[in-house]
Amino acid sequence: MKTLINYDCPTVIINSNSTLFNSFTNIETITENLFLVHIRLTAVNKEQPPVCRIEWSIPAVDIHSLWHPGTDRNKAFQVDWGDGFQSKSTSLAPVASLYNLEGRNRMTFAFSDALNSVSIKAGIHEEDSTFLCSVTLFEEAMPKLDHYEATLRIDRRDIPFYNALEEVTEWWESLPGYEPAAVPDMALAPMYSTWYSYHQKLTASELEEQCRFAKELGCETIIVDDGWQTDDNNRGYAFTGDWEVYAGKISDMKTHVDTVHQLGMKYMLWYSVPFVGKCSKVWSKFENKLLRVDEKLNAGVMDPRYPDVREYLISTYEQAVSRWDIDGLKLDFVDSFRLSPDQKEGTAEGRDYKSVPEAVDRLLSDVMERLRAIKPDILIEFRQTYIGPLMRKYGNMFRANDCPNDSIQNRVRTLDLRLLSGNTAVHSDMIMFNPEEPVESAAMQLINVLFSVPQISVRLDEIGEVYAGMLRFWLSFCKENSDILLKGKIAPVQPELLYPLVSAQRGGTKIVAVYADIVVPMDATYNRFIVVNGTYNEQVVVRCHHQGRYDLTVKNCCGQVVLLRQIDLQDGLYEIPIARAGVAILQRIDNSEGI
Repeated sequence: MKTLINYDCPTVIINSNSTLFNSFTNIETITENLFLVHIRLTAVNKEQPPVCRIEWSIPAVDIHSLWHPGTDRNKAFQVDWGDGFQSKSTSLAPVASLYNLEGRNRMTFAFSDALNSVSIKAGIHEEDSTFLCSVTLFEEAMPKLDHYEATLRIDRRDIPFYNALEEVTEWWESLPGYEPAAVPDMALAPMYSTWYSYHQKLTASELEEQCRFAKELGCETIIVDDGWQTDDNNRGYAFTGDWEVYAGKISDMKTHVDTVHQLGMKYMLWYSVPFVGKCSKVWSKFENKLLRVDEKLNAGVMDPRYPDVREYLISTYEQAVSRWDIDGLKLDFVDSFRLSPDQKEGTAEGRDYKSVPEAVDRLLSDVMERLRAIKPDILIEFRQTYIGPLMRKYGNMFRANDCPNDSIQNRVRTLDLRLLSGNTAVHSDMIMFNPEEPVESAAMQLINVLFSVPQISVRLDEIGEVYAGMLRFWLSFCKENSDILLKGKIAPVQPELLYPLVSAQRGGTKIVAVYADIVVPMDATYNRFIVVNGTYNEQVVVRCHHQGRYDLTVKNCCGQVVLLRQIDLQDGLYEIPIARAGVAILQRIDNSEGI
């Protein structure tokens, strides 16, 4: 039975203590239950904009969970007197979704201004069981202005929450200045990262040896993380900023990169974008052009409002791509570009921007534009939580935030990313495991990030053939099915339960990964239906809604075939024997048409 739900647009008000700005709203109905609220603030003269809160409320009816890009494992309700979360170009994204136990959207709202800092909140009002929702503007200092325009998108359609979020992503893509960067095919292939396996203690010969193993297992790119530029292996960034290769680790970077290329792999290099260390050679050049100094890191955060700061950073990356022929950059810590609470925007001598967010947008846009002029298929990775719609313009790879050895957290973070990233390549946090792990448990590290691009970070020469075989199988599975896993229609259900079942479909093939002891729906007649067992059970129950004859192939976590048989499916429940961390492939063989 389908429930028809019709809503009017909630009453949206703008609250501010200032009388200098006048506010106007105009509601545009796109379709039933989908609204755009256009907001305009104006002043006679340019003034410091006051804190403004855009507010509305809805009854807490048939709503059971809250999703936003910073919820991580906790999709619980918030309260109206809580803080909500902050979004800006380099942190999260201005969107939240309220949905019910069936995963149906009850309200998804998003804001068009993803550049400046805004606070997003959807909290329970205890007195009357309503959700008080708000978007708060100008809590961070802004340059003076005489007008401001933005749009609030409110979606109350009865559709899957993940479809509502997908349409938010498409809406952002359509806005001027938000066009996402092109994604090279190489961004979708498995990669090897040095971070967990080496941290800063790396050498060229060790990396080349890892590339030989990684290429054979299925990796196509190496990401060389922190450590290549310094002999200081301590935590902190005291020596950051010169970006000269430390010869004691890599004596000749160009020769080293050429060697990796000859092995058939691409090469990416890590940079900490905003930091300049007190022990660096360029500290004296930039010590008066900082947003702040972090004494714990022994480094300063450079101020991108200075053109020479931006040019220094961009030219550093240009030289790396041109001189060493690297294929991409891992750009880190860009969320550190922010003013301290006690700082005010101004026009100090030499700055050509008043706004830090606008200067960051200029910096990162120019990085992509100028590097693409040298190498059109340049790869640029950013890390969660700098993953919003503008970040898709600056880069083409988003990686899940660090969660070493935590396969479940990796699953949640990669799927949270997938919901908002469009065609931008979503990568897992680097996969690692203890060498004494049962191989099935180690395989769970890969199975839990199946709907992202896996990054591997273990010393491949030390893991042994059993674990190598497991990696080889699952990396080949990811590559062979990447069009479905990464480009198909994805349906991650029940985020409040950490996404216990996820599917992706393209053409006549559907892949389902199950991470809990629940029934897998086979809701149509597919030509290929693949079930990945992300549990420790030795079987998976499938609920079939059609008739058909299939070839059933079951493989264990290392890709060895453990069962071959034909099965006839009817409407009903079927228990399919699948080894823990294994996979079952059902290939339709009768003459009736499938999807």
